[in-house]
Amino acid sequence: MTATKPRHLALYQFASCPFCVRVRDALCRLGLDIEIRDTARDRRYQNELVTATGKTMVPCLRIEASAGDVQWMHESADIIRYLEQI
Repeated sequence: MTATKPRHLALYQFASCPFCVRVRDALCRLGLDIEIRDTARDRRYQNELVTATGKTMVPCLRIEASAGDVQWMHESADIIRYLEQI
């Protein structure tokens, strides 16, 4: 299976979440600059997350493929593995 190159990435998170910190640290280490959406400070982002996934769980990476398809990825370890491969 070939991976579809992401067109847009956004990380749904909040500042004090230790798993979110782990993902943000990986972003820095990898030199990736993606949109950060704080679900604790902006209820609009929390509503987007719940509408799309049925969960408030963070971190969650929103991956929009070049074809416009959207995938949502929970679990910090999975997110970091994904980011290391792009």
